[in-house]
Amino acid sequence: MINTGDTAFMMICAALVFIMTPGLAFFYGGLVSRKNVLTIMMQSFISMGVVTILWFIIGFSLTFGPDVHGLVGGLKYMFLHGVGMEANPDYGSTIPFMSFFSYQQMFAILTPALITGAFADRVNFKSYLVFLVLWSLLIYIPLAHWVWGGGFLQQMGVVDFAGGIVVHASAGLAALASVFFVGKRTVVSKVEMEPHNVTHVALGTALLWFGWFGFNAGGALGANSLAATAFINTDLGASAAMVTWLIISWIREKSPSFVGVLTGAVAGLATITPGAGFVKPWAAIIIGVLAGIICYAAVQLRKKLDWDDALDVWGVHGVGGIIGTILLGVFASKDVNGISGLIEGDVHQFGIQIFGTLLASAYAFVITMLILKVVNKFLPVRVTPEEERIGLDASLHHEEAYHL
Repeated sequence: MINTGDTAFMMICAALVFIMTPGLAFFYGGLVSRKNVLTIMMQSFISMGVVTILWFIIGFSLTFGPDVHGLVGGLKYMFLHGVGMEANPDYGSTIPFMSFFSYQQMFAILTPALITGAFADRVNFKSYLVFLVLWSLLIYIPLAHWVWGGGFLQQMGVVDFAGGIVVHASAGLAALASVFFVGKRTVVSKVEMEPHNVTHVALGTALLWFGWFGFNAGGALGANSLAATAFINTDLGASAAMVTWLIISWIREKSPSFVGVLTGAVAGLATITPGAGFVKPWAAIIIGVLAGIICYAAVQLRKKLDWDDALDVWGVHGVGGIIGTILLGVFASKDVNGISGLIEGDVHQFGIQIFGTLLASAYAFVITMLILKVVNKFLPVRVTPEEERIGLDASLHHEEAYHL
């Protein structure tokens, strides 16, 4: 039976997840140089249009349609056929199936936009549009089906409350593949490597953190105690990671970095996401602390290896999603959501969390690399050195963020 309270809650959660994509645009936009701010913001905003249409036509059906050999959904729900105001017991017994469609649509929009921070300042917009469609069809949709839509990983017992595998690990490993394929930026000056507007980064972080409450709590598919647990765990994980990042960076870098604090919060949010509805609040704090330590170390490793992941998508989202999904297998409590982890004696759950995470991550990395190679055969993925020197805002879009 449809419950109006649950329905209203899920509509709010969908709206909260929606605001995360503009939030990401501001977060990334503030981190790049001023001559590329419009380009990277547009890469996020255009996902809101392109992926929505794709999701309506076929994406939702391939993700949540009747399972086909554990690999993909069928075509039953193309063009929203059969997706109406009645509940689908498999995807929320008290909410209209249409509201579940809307909620999941926002995840599909956000995930490929996360990747753009890795190849900032150097990718052709035409190529990005093709990449956006192919990546959604070949990576996001299959992974979402495997984990959430009745696919083989879900059948094995792999759990992911709100996107540690489906969103963050997949985007993070895709980001790493794109860094290797596209290559390093041709930097004119050190100033161009620095964030051009830290206040935009702060605004973006605020919108992301705000939206993340819907991102995680909405995984309960209703206004209930599980949603409340996911809500508080989201805040605790982010806060613990933020403070941990501050302490480590202050000791190492001799000053308290605002950008570092904001990055730490996002790392904590990404890391708590898979376990938000499976662990107790005390475990969320531990996960947040570990996120601050491990993601900070990943960023330092990236710098040491000289990978030009411009905005640390791999170190924050990729590593965060991976360790968060594995730590779910450690700290999951049966009292929260019926799943026990390693601490409660379930070695099997811990093992399949590792297996599912590594398999999905490897799949995202390899297929992303193949997509980029195919796209590059028809459209150059990377801009010319001259376009990069001038800046992508002026050379590709003929617009400026600031008229100074």
